[in-house]
Amino acid sequence: MDLLAENQTGRTAVITGANSGLGRATAAALAAKGARVVLAVRNLRSGREAASELPGAVEVRQVDLADLASVRAFGAEFTEPIDLLINNAGIMIPPLARTADGFESQFGTNHLGHFALTNLLLPRIRGRVVTVSSNGHRVGSIDFGDLNWERKRYRAAAAYGQSKLANLLFTAELQRRLAEVGSPVLATAAHPGTAATNLLKGETPVLSPLVKAATRLLAQTSEEGARPTLYAALADVPGNSFAGPRGFLQNRGAPKLVGRSAKARDEEVARRLWTVSEELTGVRFPLTVPA
Repeated sequence: MDLLAENQTGRTAVITGANSGLGRATAAALAAKGARVVLAVRNLRSGREAASELPGAVEVRQVDLADLASVRAFGAEFTEPIDLLINNAGIMIPPLARTADGFESQFGTNHLGHFALTNLLLPRIRGRVVTVSSNGHRVGSIDFGDLNWERKRYRAAAAYGQSKLANLLFTAELQRRLAEVGSPVLATAAHPGTAATNLLKGETPVLSPLVKAATRLLAQTSEEGARPTLYAALADVPGNSFAGPRGFLQNRGAPKLVGRSAKARDEEVARRLWTVSEELTGVRFPLTVPA
């Protein structure tokens, strides 16, 4: 299936974390087909370097998902219509750290930052919101008693799983709310399988250099890993779809709709997580039923 058979001219895509890896590959594919692509990045210098090497109409704007003040500023300054918001940025299994607002870094960046950004931009979105999750969601649990790892011993992989599970629960509840108010916007999700991206670089307490080297050897390229994201963004799929590779254990291969864990299908937890996320970020669902 050629997901980019149709020209994307006239469409605007905002992609977080698009200066490298999956985000950059997604941006390149859309820009090559005529879309106006906005790289929403924390580091303007690396964003500009990436933009200079990409085809077509590519812009760079700053947003730090680990700082809600930065997210609010981006939301206030971006006033143009958006056809695709791709929540791609993420961090994976770092040592314990806190965001500017005191949240555990993976939950704060991967989930809360994107939660706030999406709701702030939602009045201007007219197409889809695609959130990049991971097969790591299967080992995640939402611990409402200690979402930010303030009391229990920090386990980086478990925290990553919680953040990626939160991405899927967020997508499900966002789609439910969009449908409830009659919005034509769709919320979908994707995971790249195993892709050789910058998330596998650097020191982590879980992934040894040997494991990371072996993973990179077996992994798809960033371009291949971006295909599920493009599928979730452009294919004829229903809201709350989850796209991933069709190969063994969803590690690699052409994109298709895939399943998710039972925890990711829990509607009650999804609603509770949404309420807690609104309380933590101070950002709420902005749409209402038309009068």
